[in-house]
Amino acid sequence: MKNLAICVLGGTGFVGSHLCAELVKRGHQVKVLTRQRERHRDLLVLPSLELNQANVHNERDLKLHFENCDAVVNLVGILNEKGRDGNGFHVAHVELARKVITMCSTCKVPRLLHMSALNASPDEKSFYLRTKGEAENYVHTFAANKIAVTSFRPSVIFGAEDSFTNRFASILKLTPIVFPLACANTKFAPVYVDDVVQVMADALTDKRTFEQRINLCGPKQYSLKVLVKYVANMSNLRRTVFGLPNWASKLQAGILEFIPGKPFSIDNYRSLQKDSVCTDAKLCPTALESIVPGYLQNIPGYKQFRAKRST
Repeated sequence: MKNLAICVLGGTGFVGSHLCAELVKRGHQVKVLTRQRERHRDLLVLPSLELNQANVHNERDLKLHFENCDAVVNLVGILNEKGRDGNGFHVAHVELARKVITMCSTCKVPRLLHMSALNASPDEKSFYLRTKGEAENYVHTFAANKIAVTSFRPSVIFGAEDSFTNRFASILKLTPIVFPLACANTKFAPVYVDDVVQVMADALTDKRTFEQRINLCGPKQYSLKVLVKYVANMSNLRRTVFGLPNWASKLQAGILEFIPGKPFSIDNYRSLQKDSVCTDAKLCPTALESIVPGYLQNIPGYKQFRAKRST
């Protein structure tokens, strides 16, 4: 297989760091763009990775770093915005996607991998899912015949550094005996981060994936309540988790979105009105139960196991 020159946007994040490790492992030359190079110097332990100071929203920076690349990967995404009008989501998802397509076309980059989300659609009520859907449609429509695009639509992604299981573990530790949970019956099919990056890395040169929109789900479905109770159990926390009715879920979101860090927002509430499960999907094999205990319970040897898998 030909070694490719790949530019990754969002390469310093949870999925991005795993994907970069996988791409380097396969012999590719990886270029990661970041506004804060010094903060992410840990990535430089990967032998064929180049970490560049750049603003991914600046077209001149994109043009400079897309030159001579065989592929671009856009992993940039936000779950919450600073405001509440959807503009932050629009900038991060839609405007960036437009700039990426424009600069890929200008620099004659033949391949683009785009991270979307399960349930992403321009018709969704949540700004997150709506802008993810608009961005996904844009890259597939305007790439035309110039750029081979594949988009990936995962359910919630889990792993040792995730913002899902770890976030709930942190919240549960700060919560007394009873934990009131919004949208408790919403279903998920959690997918393991290493499975996600394997699929993405495989797709780079697989022509069967060109122009495809690939749903990614794990092997099992769970309600949010079951997942949170599992996280509590794995964190050795005795908590009674009870689901709030819909009106109380919305009220909780309206209050918590004004707390610094936005632990839960009205837009999150809107996203949770639909199950995040697959009917037609690339099923990823790794079950939640085989991975989560290793990092939530700090099982001895788990970090060494992770390091060995990454080499």
